[in-house]
Amino acid sequence: MEKDWWKGKIAYQIYPKSFNDSNHDGIGDLKGITQKLDYLKDLGIEILWLSPVYKSPFVDQGYDIADYYAIDPIFGTMEDMDELIAEAKARGISIIMDLVVNHCSDQHEWFQKALADPDGEYADYFYFIESDTEPSNWRSYFGGSVWEKVPNSTKYYLHSFHKAQPDLNWQNPRLRQEIYDMINWWLKKGIAGFRIDAIINIKKDLSWTSLPADQEDGLVAVQAALANAQPIEPFLRELTEQTFDKYNAFTVGEVFDETEEELQFFIGENGVFSSIFDFKQAILGQKGNGWHDFDEPTAEDIKKSIFQVHERTDKIGVLSTIIENHDEARGASHFIPHADVDTASKKCLATIALLRKGIPFIYQGQEIGMENQYFEAIEDYDDISTINGYQVALKDGLSEEEALAVIGKYSRDNARTPMQWTDDTYLGFSDVKPWLMSQQPNRTINVAEQENNPQSVLHYYRALTGLYRHDTYGSSLRYGAFHPLFEEVENVIAYERRGERRVQVLTNFQAKAQTLQLSQPIEEVLLNNLEVLDLDKDDCLTLAPYQAVVIAVS
Repeated sequence: MEKDWWKGKIAYQIYPKSFNDSNHDGIGDLKGITQKLDYLKDLGIEILWLSPVYKSPFVDQGYDIADYYAIDPIFGTMEDMDELIAEAKARGISIIMDLVVNHCSDQHEWFQKALADPDGEYADYFYFIESDTEPSNWRSYFGGSVWEKVPNSTKYYLHSFHKAQPDLNWQNPRLRQEIYDMINWWLKKGIAGFRIDAIINIKKDLSWTSLPADQEDGLVAVQAALANAQPIEPFLRELTEQTFDKYNAFTVGEVFDETEEELQFFIGENGVFSSIFDFKQAILGQKGNGWHDFDEPTAEDIKKSIFQVHERTDKIGVLSTIIENHDEARGASHFIPHADVDTASKKCLATIALLRKGIPFIYQGQEIGMENQYFEAIEDYDDISTINGYQVALKDGLSEEEALAVIGKYSRDNARTPMQWTDDTYLGFSDVKPWLMSQQPNRTINVAEQENNPQSVLHYYRALTGLYRHDTYGSSLRYGAFHPLFEEVENVIAYERRGERRVQVLTNFQAKAQTLQLSQPIEEVLLNNLEVLDLDKDDCLTLAPYQAVVIAVS
């Protein structure tokens, strides 16, 4: 297999618990995914990322792993996993899994042995710190202190996330070797690589220095401590050499706020990962004080974010691009003004995202334009981050009604409700009530209806991915350079992909028309999300509200 086999591919993320239920228990499973592989192939998918399916108590929906070598029974068996890998491969689809090695579950054998003997060898698999008080004032990602008392001991253990997710001690070479052995076991089994979760957090400030508080609780976000942490480079270089390089694996890192120097290390010519996600667009509007302190991104914000990240990154390596994922609200509800959310605007957003330079990741349901869900009460939510966000909003003075409205817009549960296959009672996902479901799902958004509608969002996504395989222009979209166009035209997000041919992507991301003077005649219209094309004899193109046009020029 060629070294960079993953370049020019289209990826799809599945949240297994909510994709397809094959055994009628209300929870998605591996056999359910296998049943839908032909659907994914028809969508043009070549890489399939599965959120965690390992054995877990599901405190954080599988990102708390109790056994890295076992499939959780709710998803099926290891034989089901082997079948999925083989059936996907037969359709030209490579499987990648989540690699969660900053932390594990407190139910993992290692941690249980550490608790049984806080001075023994397994205690050194974690950060057990002898202290009379909490060693620092760091706040976990899910709220509250990162420190939890070790029972029957004078020690505290570190958890950057939930207290049921103790951080693994990467200082310990024996622990690192355990991780490498596990990774190689999965690669040998036949998966093609990993999406690497929260990897920046494996480096620590080992002095456990308290920092100035950033909120009234007297704590500071744990990510602030990363600035004083020891170098991460030796850990990741060793990880790559001991595992990924041996199998020519595709790896995509979850990395935030990387410097240009770090970009070189992560995805440069000799980078430790194949790619990293572009989260710059996803975090637009965040102010750092919770979901209730958030500005809605504008078209100009989105354009500036995209253009800046390509200018900074393309000369170094390959980005993986997203509209949404399991940790974000639905893109249609986040990036499109509420009054403008419709089929045209969803297609316009998809055009911007999928034809950028990089590896586009489509999240389940995005291809049919799924929107945010409706939950009546905080008790209806499952996500621990959502519940924490609600409490933060209340503490900052919002009413219960106001706090509920805020988390309703940004909750991760928006993306975790069942995939909508039909308009049936349980959305064609299951024959019984799903594990998580809003009271008022928009049943009109479903695969079955869109399969029969040539103008649907689903058909449009298939047309977008089809451009990647276009005999004449596909290579320019897969590998061509990215050049911004019409930067000065407000609310127009346009760019050219330039390779053997020149393909221009012209989108009008607003609710009023906009006229553009084209610099070259159109050779061919490759895609149009509307049925009209207003082009005069002088090559002036007038784009209707949320119109997206993809053209070839000489």
